[in-house]
Formats: sequence, C-alpha cells, structure tokens
Amino acid sequence: MAEFLTDPRMHRRLIDSFYMEAMLLADEARSYFDEGGRAEREALSPMDRVAFSCESLKVTTRLMHVIAWLLTQRAVIAGELTLGQALQEQRRLGSAPVSETAVLDTLPGQARGMILASIDLHRRVARLDEAQEMQAPMVSPARTMLDRLATSF
Repeated sequence: MAEFLTDPRMHRRLIDSFYMEAMLLADEARSYFDEGGRAEREALSPMDRVAFSCESLKVTTRLMHVIAWLLTQRAVIAGELTLGQALQEQRRLGSAPVSETAVLDTLPGQARGMILASIDLHRRVARLDEAQEMQAPMVSPARTMLDRLATSF
C-alpha cells in the first residue's frame, strides 16, 4: 500500500506541498504569459505566436486540473467529502492536454520551462490519483443495488 495514503499526517503534508507548488507555478505562469513573455511572444513568427498562446492555455488547464484535485483532497482531509465522493469521475484529476515536442522546440526557453514544469506536476499528481483509486475499497455492484432497494422501501 502507498504509505502516503495510510498515514494521514504524511498525506496532508504531501497534499499541502503539491498545493503550494501548484499555486506558485500558476502565479509564475500567469505573470510570464500575461506580462513577462510578451516581448518574447512578439519576436516569434505568426504561427509560433499561435502555438505560444495555445501552450499557455494548456499550462493553465493542467494547473487548474491539479489545483482542483488538490482542493478535493483537502476537503477529504477536512472531512467535508468522503473518499468515495472524491473518487467520483467529476472530482478526478482528468487528462492533461498534450504538448508536442516539435512545438516546444520553437518556443522561448522560459515558456518551455513553464510548460515542462506543468507537465511534470500533472504527472506526479496523476500518480497520486491513480494510487488513491487503487487504495479505495471495491464496492460490489450487487451490494450497491441491494442498498438502494433497502432505502427505497
């Protein structure tokens, strides 16, 4: 079993650490893509500017998926949600948009760094999401149906 899931203190520290990292990266990305990278973006060819803008949206999407997942984990830790609720599809991490290596090679170094950092963070959080799913107790579909029938009458 994944140790971070069985030790609540360790799980909390891990979630808090990822949350801090995600928030810092989101702030850095916002600052760079909105302001700091403007001159670098303007120096690109028209097609590369479009790619730059698309990649900035992909970074935002990855980070928002990660932050939403981490907030869900904080809600579980606080007792506001159950693990079963956290494992519902709409609360899962979700897939990350794909960034093509050929496109990344055309972008400025700082943009590439932000993109790669968001990809890496999403991959690490995805491993936690998968481990949590494997840790969850299996619920028999027959048991679920019997429980629903019992509450209906």
